[in-house]
Amino acid sequence: MTEIKLHNTKTRRKEVFEPIDPQNVRMYLCGPTVYDRAHLGNARNVLMFDVLFRLFRHVYGAEHVTYVRNFTDVDDKINAKAAETGRPIRVITDETIGWYHDDMDALGALRPTHEPRATEYIQEMVEMIDTLTAKGHAYEAEGHVLFAVSTDPEYGSLSGRSVDDMIAGARVEVAPYKRDPMDFVLWKPSDLDTPGWDSPWGRGRPGWHIECSAMSKELLGETFDIHGGGNDLQFPHHENEIAQSRCAHPESDFAKVWLHNDMLQVEGKKMSKSLGNFFTVRDLLDQGVPGEVIRFVFLSTHYSKPMDWTEKKREGAEKTLRKWYAQVDGQSVGEVPDTVLSAVSNDLNTAGALAELHKLSSSNEAAALAASMKMLGLFIGAAPDWAAVSDVDLSALEAALSDARNVAMETKDFSKVDALKATLLDAGVEVQMSKEGVTLKPSPKFDPSKLEVLL
Repeated sequence: MTEIKLHNTKTRRKEVFEPIDPQNVRMYLCGPTVYDRAHLGNARNVLMFDVLFRLFRHVYGAEHVTYVRNFTDVDDKINAKAAETGRPIRVITDETIGWYHDDMDALGALRPTHEPRATEYIQEMVEMIDTLTAKGHAYEAEGHVLFAVSTDPEYGSLSGRSVDDMIAGARVEVAPYKRDPMDFVLWKPSDLDTPGWDSPWGRGRPGWHIECSAMSKELLGETFDIHGGGNDLQFPHHENEIAQSRCAHPESDFAKVWLHNDMLQVEGKKMSKSLGNFFTVRDLLDQGVPGEVIRFVFLSTHYSKPMDWTEKKREGAEKTLRKWYAQVDGQSVGEVPDTVLSAVSNDLNTAGALAELHKLSSSNEAAALAASMKMLGLFIGAAPDWAAVSDVDLSALEAALSDARNVAMETKDFSKVDALKATLLDAGVEVQMSKEGVTLKPSPKFDPSKLEVLL
């Protein structure tokens, strides 16, 4: 059997993965809070876990892998959006889940085995909170139920920080009803305008952290193989998950392995609305960037390192995929070479795996290339429509635009150049003009019929 190694955040080292039960390998990924479109950074751990899901299915068999990714559909951000728009919460969350599926499907991500909604597991959350209270790990205060961090001597083991350090530098909600600043909310009261459920502590709703603990227990058991998410969730969310699950079920290990991906940058800068470089997955798709290209760019950087989305990387990914699709289109799918499998099995080294695919392409091993692309989620049996424009000959139009530009440089009349560029851009042709000359390249939105007026 293929040896798989994963870097475990919990132990801070790369370890050989040994499933608790090879007949049912179990993995959990913290999913989105469904009130708006997924931004590009949200897709990173989805693609990380999708590669892991595909690897496990390849090694253990598709029927022996259980993958859970939740939807948080009870949250103050959702409540605020409902109040702002006047739309029912369920309508907002259903719509947003639909968007999320559409966007992640476009990136080639397989649907998880289970996609639980938090609102479907309220009773299980209440029961876990009740257990924690009965065992002295939680207390009621002013309609809230809070987890008492001081009752868990292992608190901080995931992040490797002391409680004092976490108080000094982390997102800790200050509230007068807390016994300790680090204590976190398990249950909070709801007014008549806020979603709520009956509980032993009155009408209310769950805190954020208890959701994943309750849902993972119900769907994967008290102890399961892998839990993951972005490294921004390591504290407080994942630290709190471990604490409450460990204290509710002290005989369990909760998750044996923890995987965390690093964050996304755009052209070397942190993605933010204030910098004007914030965009959603749908923004890119609507701009004509194929999902396969987005996926390729993500896989080009190891999940544990910061990933920089750049236009240069997008262009390179598109060029490579056009070439690969031309090679594998219509070819039979062979076996995944050991070199590719070894790279993916080595802590999901997708960048190394893509390097092996480049070698397969260079040696024109089409069947092996097709199998490897399929395993990485880049090929499902037919070349996508956008890849079929790679053979378009635009040399005559390049020459015409170059000649027009030369004339314009002398006459200072650029009207013809501007008209040619406008027609080309409208037809989905990317126009690059430099001292070296003119380069035209069909984009995913290329429509050759719009160029007939120039031919």
